[in-house]
Amino acid sequence: MGNLTRFDSQSSARRARFDQRLEVIPANILTLIASIDELKGRWVAGANLHPQTLGRLKQSVLITSTGASTRIEGAKLSDQEVEDLMRGISVQKFKDRDAQEVKGYYELLKNVFDSWSTIKLNEGTIKHFHQKILKYVEKDTFHRGQYKVTENKVQMVDSKGNIVGTIFDTTPVYLTPIEMQDLVEWTIEALKNKNYHPLLVIGNFVVEFLKIHPFRDGNGRLSRILTNLLMLQAGYLYMPYISHEKLVEENKQEYYVSLRKTQVTFKTEKSDLIPWLTFFLNIILDQSKHAVNLLNADMVEKTLSEKQLAVLEYLEKVKEATPSEIAEKTNVARPTVNQALEKLLNLKKVERIGMGRSTRYIIL
Repeated sequence: MGNLTRFDSQSSARRARFDQRLEVIPANILTLIASIDELKGRWVAGANLHPQTLGRLKQSVLITSTGASTRIEGAKLSDQEVEDLMRGISVQKFKDRDAQEVKGYYELLKNVFDSWSTIKLNEGTIKHFHQKILKYVEKDTFHRGQYKVTENKVQMVDSKGNIVGTIFDTTPVYLTPIEMQDLVEWTIEALKNKNYHPLLVIGNFVVEFLKIHPFRDGNGRLSRILTNLLMLQAGYLYMPYISHEKLVEENKQEYYVSLRKTQVTFKTEKSDLIPWLTFFLNIILDQSKHAVNLLNADMVEKTLSEKQLAVLEYLEKVKEATPSEIAEKTNVARPTVNQALEKLLNLKKVERIGMGRSTRYIIL
């Protein structure tokens, strides 16, 4: 009985620390939240995009987010190679593990985008997600869906996949189950009771989850899946249409630095969430701005046919392309490609470079 009382007391103390982190929030953080919510309101008010347009955007984000999230952890597949893989085209030049990780992430993120409203946050869901994210990774069969049984560290990898340093030590194995229980239960309660703004609760959840690092592998990828889920459930409904993962990848150095600056303070008397919250909220703000910009961009898309859109979407994925390349990659007949390019030129969506056989097109 004495041990149970002691654990209950320690658990209460841990949960109290979550509250203490969010009791005093500086003005700059509140300003970021206000800006995000103003854009959220504009998205909700103006998001009457055609279902076909939303479907195309979601498919594009699934590819982009899968590529970005796995590359953050050291994989090397480009977005085009991810797309080829999802279409069943073999990508022979990459390790099997890269392809396995990509497939698991893609399928899980698609499920979150399609079914977020019926998914409940709890430890069972998190473990289930971990099973799914590593579903195809052969070397991880033995620990899928199970909290770690050996100690791990958070390490930064460079563009070549080499480990360049340890960012911070994680929660010890013996404390992982109770700390995960505390974190999940506090997060559920805080979101339900609206004790704090949901962006603060989600930001705290992500940084604490990564500090605990509850699984042997897949923690970073899983944290981004959970971010998408929690943001959607909090009403930020543009998550499937602008890639959160891509924005993190583009700011990878700042991502690691902000994590470290906050997480090293968890060992001290006073946790400092501000470095991480500043990074996290700025990423969400950028995502919000891109989402609102889509509302204007759609007016152009509504004037395009399905095949014209296919040409436009291909050019958005590559640096430049010739008409022949576009026709080959999009399976659109060459005369139709030429007509589409003329329309896109008139709409000032693309630019022509060169003349004759060397003519290429780039997106504006």
